[in-house]
Amino acid sequence: MGQALFYHLTQRPLEATLAMLLGKSLQRGWRVAVRGPDEGRLHWLDQKLWLGPEEGFLPHGLAGGPHDADQPVLLTPGEALPNGAACLITIDGAAVSAAEVDTLERVCILFDGHDPEAVQQARGQWKGLTGEGAPAQYWSEESGRWEMKAES
Repeated sequence: MGQALFYHLTQRPLEATLAMLLGKSLQRGWRVAVRGPDEGRLHWLDQKLWLGPEEGFLPHGLAGGPHDADQPVLLTPGEALPNGAACLITIDGAAVSAAEVDTLERVCILFDGHDPEAVQQARGQWKGLTGEGAPAQYWSEESGRWEMKAES
């Protein structure tokens, strides 16, 4: 059984937090899928990840190519996880189910703390997932470093 970790972004930009989580996941030997509802935003993230520091290079690809199954990190708008991901990271309110939390090692839900709609959507996801029995943690960076604020 996995766990859902909610990351309330207030200090660092999405791409910085995403890079940190991707690096930690790859260090654990996990393949990762990054799910977002907007293909344009995924293309933007793809560029940000390619332009990162050389020593922190994160091997990744955009879904829809012939080598999706080989990608350590796959950016995808779809629900399928063709790269055999053990970790799913969702952005921009992308859907995640309690069944996915149950079958994956980890699910990370990143949301913009400065966007009231994103905060409301994350609250709804928390209620939905925990209501179905998925274990979850809520992490905030409000103090300048990541701190767990709630657990269910």
